Amino acid sequence: MARTFKRSERLDALAEPNITPLIDLAFSLLIIFMITTPLLEQTIPLELPVEDPRDDAQRTTEVQFQAVGVEGGSYFWGDQRIDRSEMRERLVALRDREDGTVLNVRASGLASYQEVIDLLSLIQDVGLRRISLDTQVGLE
Repeated sequence: MARTFKRSERLDALAEPNITPLIDLAFSLLIIFMITTPLLEQTIPLELPVEDPRDDAQRTTEVQFQAVGVEGGSYFWGDQRIDRSEMRERLVALRDREDGTVLNVRASGLASYQEVIDLLSLIQDVGLRRISLDTQVGLE
């Protein structure tokens, strides 16, 4: 029997593609997504505050703001410089008014972090809960 060395069969196009590597790739990606998806859903469990229905009446009225601030160890009520004891008295008077005034807490960029914490601690000790921390966006 004689052997023939024709190469025409090797150069013929395949009639069907080999999809085994594509299936392997699809299953590999599926496994990767199954492993990483639960890791993307990690959150910190928080107990969010419940909204009081009585606050709806206050939202329809105009909210008043009072600016308090700290800079270089000095406290400010609006633009007026006051000391710590007077700040406490004014905060107590504001709490007793119960008109829903929101405190805008402002601090100089030069104020230390501890000065801001001391002011927030004073506000918390008095019992005020409606505060807003004012910041300034830098455009540099």
